[in-house]
Amino acid sequence: MVEHDALTATREAYDAAAPAYASLFRDSLRDSPLDRAMLGAFAEVVRASGDGRVADLGCGPGHVTAHLDGLGLEAFGVDAAPAMIKLAREACPSLRFDVGSMAALDIADGVLGGVLSRWSIIHIPPHELAPVFAEFHRVLAPGGHLLVGFWASDASSDTTQVFDHAVAPAYRWCPDRLAEMLRTSGLAEVARMVRAPQPTDRRQFQEVHLLARKAQAEAVA
Repeated sequence: MVEHDALTATREAYDAAAPAYASLFRDSLRDSPLDRAMLGAFAEVVRASGDGRVADLGCGPGHVTAHLDGLGLEAFGVDAAPAMIKLAREACPSLRFDVGSMAALDIADGVLGGVLSRWSIIHIPPHELAPVFAEFHRVLAPGGHLLVGFWASDASSDTTQVFDHAVAPAYRWCPDRLAEMLRTSGLAEVARMVRAPQPTDRRQFQEVHLLARKAQAEAVA
């Protein structure tokens, strides 16, 4: 089967950019207290659900996967770019990293307490995103949590907006529209954090961290 051109192009672009990307973002959480706070809250609710196994989807060079491990979660990473996975394994040899696609995860149904997707959905064409959210729902256990990060579209727009990302074409999303897509996939919004762009930010876009939860299994009569 021929892979979709968008996935192939994105994977090849990140393979080529992997060393520079890893160098640029390896310590990015150090100066991002709000990101650390949201990841901390995510870790806490995942642990409270009773299952600390978490997939970091679009893990890149593995620095956030390692951070989740440090927060007491059983974290592993998945990325479509083999070069990224190679760097992640070298940097974090004690953790598991797999090459894979978010649209077809090699993960059993209902086994994860959490799914993290930080800026990994931004390269997915809008018409292909619903099946990815369905995969997130499938692999989460009842009561499991998803934390997804993305850039917001302009305040006046409820549509997606494509922009020229440094590595591959990408999309900004209206937070309410994305939350509605998650609800349709069975993932109800719990909370969101919206961070205004800072003067030093390369892109003057709002950053959104959206926390959602899969419903508990229905009681058997």
